[in-house]
Amino acid sequence: MTESTSTSARSQNTSYIVNKNGADQLVDILQRRPDGQVYVHYDGFDKRLDEWIPGASLKPANESVRKRRRDTPSPTPTEPETRPDPLMTEEEFDIKHHKQITAQRNFDKVNFGQWRIKTWYFSPYPLTDSELEDSTGLPGGSASTSKIPGVNRATVRSHGRTSDLLAGGLTRSHLSAEKSILWVCDRCFKYMAEGAAWEMHVKQCDRRHPPGRKVYQRGAHIIWEVDGAKDKLYCQNLSLFGKLFIDVKTLFFDCDNFLFYILTDADSQRDHVLGFFSKEKISYDDYNLACIIVLPPYQRKGYGMLMIEFSYEVSRRAGKIGTPERPLSDLGLRSYLTYWVATLIRFFRRLLSVLPPDRPTITSSGRLPDLTGVLPPPSEDANSRKKRAKGWDGETPDSNSTFSSPNGLDDTIAAMRTVLTISNPDGSATSHVVVRSTLAEIASATNLRIEDAAFALNECGLLGSTLDGVVGITREMVEAVAKERNVKRMCLDPAHVMLT
Repeated sequence: MTESTSTSARSQNTSYIVNKNGADQLVDILQRRPDGQVYVHYDGFDKRLDEWIPGASLKPANESVRKRRRDTPSPTPTEPETRPDPLMTEEEFDIKHHKQITAQRNFDKVNFGQWRIKTWYFSPYPLTDSELEDSTGLPGGSASTSKIPGVNRATVRSHGRTSDLLAGGLTRSHLSAEKSILWVCDRCFKYMAEGAAWEMHVKQCDRRHPPGRKVYQRGAHIIWEVDGAKDKLYCQNLSLFGKLFIDVKTLFFDCDNFLFYILTDADSQRDHVLGFFSKEKISYDDYNLACIIVLPPYQRKGYGMLMIEFSYEVSRRAGKIGTPERPLSDLGLRSYLTYWVATLIRFFRRLLSVLPPDRPTITSSGRLPDLTGVLPPPSEDANSRKKRAKGWDGETPDSNSTFSSPNGLDDTIAAMRTVLTISNPDGSATSHVVVRSTLAEIASATNLRIEDAAFALNECGLLGSTLDGVVGITREMVEAVAKERNVKRMCLDPAHVMLT
């Protein structure tokens, strides 16, 4: 290990405070530089917020803060090891050192097409020979001492070897600010260390869209299915790029057993990648998603929800009830909770409605109306259609899109509910929907795992009122949750799925 890294292990015994955004934050010092810069982690915050700050901005924590710090568990400093345990395999040794290696980002920014994006996490891009030679002249460090013991120098040719990948990039944080920028082609995801090489490559790269086949297309938005075994280099480069923004997954680059689903937005020239998710081809736990990322410039636009909904649609068409692979990141859990709650709310709205959502009134002649079926939407003239607002994908949404659900849901609703009609003194009648079902039936009807449905119902407060072990849910409670959670219509339209 270098001298600066050894210093960081000793400095974790001291608590410091940094003023950030007008508030004092407790920090851990992960590394020091000879120029006085320190790399810090903010207590209670995700690792993606770690950053280099001037050492002069640090203030020793007072005794009360130190006492609170002692009362809470803190990460145990990782001491450098000189040699691997001879009884451990190379892969086991790599995993043991994974947390130590990935504690610090190895690139500050990535240049991706027109965007220069601040990275969130470490990604094991292989070190090239020239970078290793440059790092030998740095104070207190050498190429050999900063590598994992027993692992040879990483080269571009050794791209697929797990141990070399984990070792790659260890010394980049010690290089100049210019070399902390990674250059990635936004067409093929090929990576370069120098801007000049990147500019030359993008002028020659003629890829217009991801490899593989289209599995969803609605307007300009397309989802491509790419086989990791057929397009291995593309998927490896895509995984390396995604790892810059994904922390909780231990990333190994044997892509043969994975399918990648890449969301793009098309213009007149080509398709631009917005994000992607991956899933195992064969998952014995029926996981429908291994990792997911929406690129930072395109976040908060509904693209993550579109990909989550598509992953569940793939599971539904395969006759399985899927769930994402654990553990989930903080952002992943938030996104999935939004999906689970929205799915349940849309189901309860349809389940607890006497009339179809697109028919506020029903007029019949000669006999009482039939409320058991789902009537077709009322006819519209051309002028009323023109006045509709455009959806997020540029298309005109259906009038019942708020309640849109997978095919076959109406039969499920009919089997679960009873419509109770009570006469009034004035000769009219009032109809009420009464539903008696188990949590397993609700989960099956919404294509969710029972534990996922129970977690979502508990988080939104619908499991709060119980009587003799029976949970009561009214339409008023459902609407209150829908308003609080800002439940929106589905982003995915199953009619545009192109899976066979």
